[in-house]
Amino acid sequence: MNEPRPAVNAGKLWSGGAATAAVAALIAIAGILFGRGLFDIDVLAPKGEGTWGDASTGWYAFGAAMAALVVTGLAHVLLVTTPRPMRFFGWVVALGTVVAMLAPFVTDASLGSRLYTAGLNMILGIAIGSLVAGVAKSSLIRVARPQTPGPYPRTYS
Repeated sequence: MNEPRPAVNAGKLWSGGAATAAVAALIAIAGILFGRGLFDIDVLAPKGEGTWGDASTGWYAFGAAMAALVVTGLAHVLLVTTPRPMRFFGWVVALGTVVAMLAPFVTDASLGSRLYTAGLNMILGIAIGSLVAGVAKSSLIRVARPQTPGPYPRTYS
């Protein structure tokens, strides 16, 4: 039997994605301020740039917000096209997070800076993935399955 696919409330999905983008940007800024200000770790910019850093702080926050919107788009596409969409979503987000965690290790930054940035990327991946997954699940509109006639009750005369 061909089951109807659930519909997606796109407004709810994308408003949740926009909220996730704001959260991701704030996590990035807080993480950079925390690393630079409290631990004096070079996160994305040399120490000479100060606690707020240079333009890379803004670009990193912008990148985190854009990543949240891309992940929202991925969720939308998977929800309308794929069987078991949340399983595929989880795998893509998990592997994307692993790639983001490994990316700092291809730079020539100090080990502390690479480890801290990888940790910040992990926190961002977990936050974005979990928030968008929750919004995606809540944006599904369940379509009622049509009732198929069953066997008629036996009548006795």
